Amino acid sequence: MTDTNGPNDKAPSSEPEPAEKASPEAARDPLLEAQRESAELKDKLLRTLAEMENLRRRTEREVADARTYGIANFARDVVTVADNMDRALQALDNELREKADASVKALLDGVELTERELLKALEKNGIRKIEPQGEKFDPNFHQAMYEVPDASVPSGHVVQVVQPGYVIGERVLRPALVGVSKGGPKTSVETSSVSGRKSAE
Repeated sequence: MTDTNGPNDKAPSSEPEPAEKASPEAARDPLLEAQRESAELKDKLLRTLAEMENLRRRTEREVADARTYGIANFARDVVTVADNMDRALQALDNELREKADASVKALLDGVELTERELLKALEKNGIRKIEPQGEKFDPNFHQAMYEVPDASVPSGHVVQVVQPGYVIGERVLRPALVGVSKGGPKTSVETSSVSGRKSAE
């Protein structure tokens, strides 16, 4: 009986694999791993802190807005009362006031005092009256009702205030209803822009 194994054939080896073929997990440096995890945790912490700071600022802004603008609906109703008081006072001209007896004059003085106190209370709560007579028309604060041909007033200026407006904080509570001049002389800004265009041509 002959041996079937050739001279070069080797018996299967039970020796372990060389160290370089070991799993990559074992080859990792624990210090590098700890540093990487530390960097990841630091990044997560910084992101969380930034998000919390943004949330804090947003909450502060929302609370401030709620304080300032939370009374907007109530304020709109109150300024209507102020309008009615003003109309009542405007109904009597100076001549009628002079002819009125003492009791009527006392009543008018009381209405004027009440109107002043009402406007003070509104201002105390951040609500200001807009009376733009003579100012340049600003669509952010004024609402044009009609145009008035008046050559003595620069075009685009408020010549009549139909109804005063009000602002609350930085926002318009109600725009002022106004009449705007038409056909007057150009303002200095308009004139300079027109001359600039002509010189460019």
